[in-house]
Amino acid sequence: MARNGTRSRLFRRGSRYWADLRTFSDVGGKREPLVAPGEKSATTDRTVAEALLGDRIRELEARRRNRALLGTVEQVGLAEYASHHLLQKAKSGRVTDDWLKESEAQLRRAVEFFGEDRDLGSIGVRDVQDFTHWLQAIPSPRGGTLSPGTVRHYLNTLSNLFRRAQGEEVVRAGHNPVAGMLEKPIGRSGEAAWLEVHESALLLEAARHHGARQRDHLPFAHALIGTFLLTGGRKNEVLGLLVDDISFDRRTVVFRVHAHRRVKTQTSRRVVPLWPQLEEILRQHVFQGGHVSGLLFPSPRTGGMIRDTRKTLDAVAARAGWDPGDIRTKMFRHTYCAARLQTLDHGAPVSPFTVGRELGHGGDSLVKRIYGHLGEVRHRSEVVEYRVENHRDQLADRLRLLE
Repeated sequence: MARNGTRSRLFRRGSRYWADLRTFSDVGGKREPLVAPGEKSATTDRTVAEALLGDRIRELEARRRNRALLGTVEQVGLAEYASHHLLQKAKSGRVTDDWLKESEAQLRRAVEFFGEDRDLGSIGVRDVQDFTHWLQAIPSPRGGTLSPGTVRHYLNTLSNLFRRAQGEEVVRAGHNPVAGMLEKPIGRSGEAAWLEVHESALLLEAARHHGARQRDHLPFAHALIGTFLLTGGRKNEVLGLLVDDISFDRRTVVFRVHAHRRVKTQTSRRVVPLWPQLEEILRQHVFQGGHVSGLLFPSPRTGGMIRDTRKTLDAVAARAGWDPGDIRTKMFRHTYCAARLQTLDHGAPVSPFTVGRELGHGGDSLVKRIYGHLGEVRHRSEVVEYRVENHRDQLADRLRLLE
């Protein structure tokens, strides 16, 4: 049912409905199209138009009340404030470039749905619910639609923007429509992908046989994959390693801040062992030269930091019988944790706290909840290593693919 006075404010331009809200001109009301969320043009449906008009009137009335209580009304468009929010995040130095890039893409989707000039204070819980349903219908890159976990990431990013808006008094205190949702999408829980020790040995052997046969394949696949598997470093941590971060004298690998990349948290600054197998691999890689920029793994094209390893990983994995997309850098971190948990430390099983510190965590909780995996093949060793000769029985058939 339309509110009193709502019908009289409706008018049509051609087949589309507009609203005459000039009686609210003191808080931004004017003649404006009634555009449904997710649409680009004014609606042609009168019932929808009446609902949109009712929402708009409530929004303008709320602004008028806020002005009476607070003495001022500030209207800030979503697109403008999203740019400001991302800029402040970048200046803080607390987030990575990848985080900024992902958040920018997510906020761009929000702007596409709500509109560039949509006033932050006018976005309510029902609007965010509509945004959620819209996201759930978007096709994903691999077919199907966006997963609940991915949609939740979009909502978290939008919620973070509203938290800043509250702190800067752009919206009233407590106004966060994402936080007001009672039922938010939840990602499906499940064990992360990782490799058994013998599978890691097979992958490393495939990388050793692999050459940069195509222009977009990295020429140091063996050293790169070995460093991932034998340090447990995050993607940007490994790709941002300098030659000087490797000490053959002290047998250490240092993850630290430098000009090429940040680290994720304070505890991400750390020193991890340079295991014997990795030392063998990196000695050959480092002393063959070509590290003009100082990076351990410089881009063959630019000399700067590598941004994408997927084509090289797919090419190496294919040699050992995996399908494209099966092998990605994130699984190497889980693999290292699983292998490290089976090593000995001065004759006793290594502490999960020690493993957590090597992964850049402040304790062992993430190791126990997320990164620790128990494989089918049990082994105890003084070092982390993935050597084919130790697993020939399990790998007999797949090793023939490398011949």
